[in-house]
Amino acid sequence: MTRHKLFINNKNYEVEAPDEMPLLWVIRDLLDMKGTKFGCGKGLCGACTIHLNGSAIRSCSTPVAAAKGASITTIEGLSKDGDHPLQQAWQELSVPQCGYCQSGQLMSAAALLETNKKPKDSDIDAAMAGNICRCGTYPRIRKGILKASGQVQEEAKS
Repeated sequence: MTRHKLFINNKNYEVEAPDEMPLLWVIRDLLDMKGTKFGCGKGLCGACTIHLNGSAIRSCSTPVAAAKGASITTIEGLSKDGDHPLQQAWQELSVPQCGYCQSGQLMSAAALLETNKKPKDSDIDAAMAGNICRCGTYPRIRKGILKASGQVQEEAKS
């Protein structure tokens, strides 16, 4: 066991864990932050996506030792009150169906919008390609990203 100092959601934490323990288990099991989800355990589905120094990564396949000195953001740290533009768009457009994959979807979308303020559909497709939604809400996810980036106007109410 190694003592790891982690900086997550603008707070310092210390945990004892094997160097090879996936960040996902440290975040969920040792630090009790349950927003980041387990999906496949192989880094293929995107449910466990978090930000490491601002980049979207799969926490299920990233060892805790790789986070030394890094800034980590989980879904809990995306915004204090759920008021990030993506979270607002997700709510307004009823993006999730079951919701299980949505923390990973939101974190991947947030990383995209950090580097590309006005993404095209092809940019969104490329950035979100590693995130699987078993419910098939991909059109709503795309619309949510476009709305959060200011590219979708409110529909007229009749």
